[in-house]
Amino acid sequence: MLTLWLAGIVVLVGAFVQGAAGYGLNVLAGSLLALIDPSFIPVPTLMLAAVPAALAVIREWEHVRWREIRWAMAGRVVGNLLGIGIFLLLPERQVSLFLGVVILLLVGMSVIKLDIQVTPRNLVIAGVASGASGTSATIGGPPIGLVYQNQSGPTVRSNLGLFFVFGSFSSLALLALAGKVHTHHWIQAAELLPFLAAGWLLSYPLRRYLDAGKVKGAILTIAAVAAVVLIGRTLL
Repeated sequence: MLTLWLAGIVVLVGAFVQGAAGYGLNVLAGSLLALIDPSFIPVPTLMLAAVPAALAVIREWEHVRWREIRWAMAGRVVGNLLGIGIFLLLPERQVSLFLGVVILLLVGMSVIKLDIQVTPRNLVIAGVASGASGTSATIGGPPIGLVYQNQSGPTVRSNLGLFFVFGSFSSLALLALAGKVHTHHWIQAAELLPFLAAGWLLSYPLRRYLDAGKVKGAILTIAAVAAVVLIGRTLL
């Protein structure tokens, strides 16, 4: 029971952040849930991540940029395949260190005014990076989040939401084919759904605050936290 409540608090906070900023659930869940119970990673976390992503698309459907996000989805397919290979073949510590350093460098460059444009090339690259890191290490939000860092709140949340729905289901499909999805994973995800719903509902006031010119700061902060988490994994 204690494990469930600890995991539930992590999911509640993660859903609260994602509901406002467009991503963040996997950043918290991908790190803290692994410490609470490693079986939460990556399958139940991917299942949970699809829910707030879908809700964001439904809530702000009119802001989805279909012609843009398809490039990121194409990259995600390639990234998922890379991620499966990484998950099955390479040590997690090496993967986490590499991804953490790359994300931290991108955050640093963004802080000093690196202008990352929403272009097909950047979206494909971000999609590949997100697929590889999301499937192997559950933290796939920062690459695509950094591409959208200069966009409005509704645009960020709706497009990242659509991307994460596609990404979560495609990653789960590949993990299922690899024999890594089991019945107990569905039970774990179902038990945490009430906590996710509570976090999502509580995010509404923060969403309005971030929409008043604070979205980029939130995206960079979450990405920096993700990088530190990934690097920190190599020390545990």
